[in-house]
Amino acid sequence: MVTEFSCFLLQRMVHMVLMDMVEVGNCGGAAPDGVEPPGFSARGASTERGTIFKALSGFYYVESGEGVVECRARGRFRLEGMSPLVGDRVEFSTAERGKGVLTQVLERKNSFVRPPIANIDIMVVVASAAIPVTEPYLIDRLTAIAVKNNCEPVICINKLDLDPADRLYDIYSAAGFSTVRTSAATGEGMDELQDMMRGAVCAFTGNSGVGKSSILNAIEPGFRISVGDISKKLGRGRHTTRHVELYRLTCGAVVADTPGFSAFDPDRLASKDALQGLFPDFGQYLGGCRFLDCAHQKEPGCKVLEAVRAGKLQKTRWESYARLYEQALEYKEWESGARKRK
Repeated sequence: MVTEFSCFLLQRMVHMVLMDMVEVGNCGGAAPDGVEPPGFSARGASTERGTIFKALSGFYYVESGEGVVECRARGRFRLEGMSPLVGDRVEFSTAERGKGVLTQVLERKNSFVRPPIANIDIMVVVASAAIPVTEPYLIDRLTAIAVKNNCEPVICINKLDLDPADRLYDIYSAAGFSTVRTSAATGEGMDELQDMMRGAVCAFTGNSGVGKSSILNAIEPGFRISVGDISKKLGRGRHTTRHVELYRLTCGAVVADTPGFSAFDPDRLASKDALQGLFPDFGQYLGGCRFLDCAHQKEPGCKVLEAVRAGKLQKTRWESYARLYEQALEYKEWESGARKRK
């Protein structure tokens, strides 16, 4: 009798625990990362495709033909070392509650770590000749990142109402980049910029304070991205964007105001040998140098240097290339030294 009574108590305890688990699940609490949300059932679930427009606290907000679905990622993504990113095109399963689970990340056009985003078509590099002044080197390393990752660089020189930025405009127009001058304050140049962006997924980048958020607010009234003040002491803006999120504009573009694109590790850009390919305006002169392994630094018979001296290539473009080349050399030496110490 004692044994039967003990079994009865054990059964009651198990039943109570299971009922508690059901009640917790019905409260709508978030499931652990990689676990189906409470109430999700693979039975009867439908598979759809969409794009991640926002990622926040382990939830992925996927836009599809049926609207926006809040999803979690399956555990196998973590096991495979795959992190879904904003901009990813994905497959997901939906359940009765309208929640979903990401099941597959489709092939990416490109992806970035800082900021975490994927499948960018156009990188809009925002610059300024007013406070804060953008140095050509920053623009050049950002355009190199864009070229490496199969993005089209668009140079947007903002604050036209304060300074026409003729020097910057001439540099990048001559280098063959799509270049536009804008004023977020007056609206000048906004139509031209929108024409360049139409139908593409665009990321805005540039040094802080040049007006990235202001431009987006001017393009799309009611967008209301937070705009920071310019620090008079430092001559740069305060970051106002907190996370990466895609927004669909009425002009037909999809945009992301993305903090962090201006920072990158030189080794992630290119090796010293591949760096020249990230400067498209060098292209017609490559292969004509006296030496096949010409680094375009100070070698005799270098066609790139001859073009710079003749004014056919912008001097600031070559200076940025030389600076990035030196950084690539330094990284390689550090890497080889680290291997020797292991």
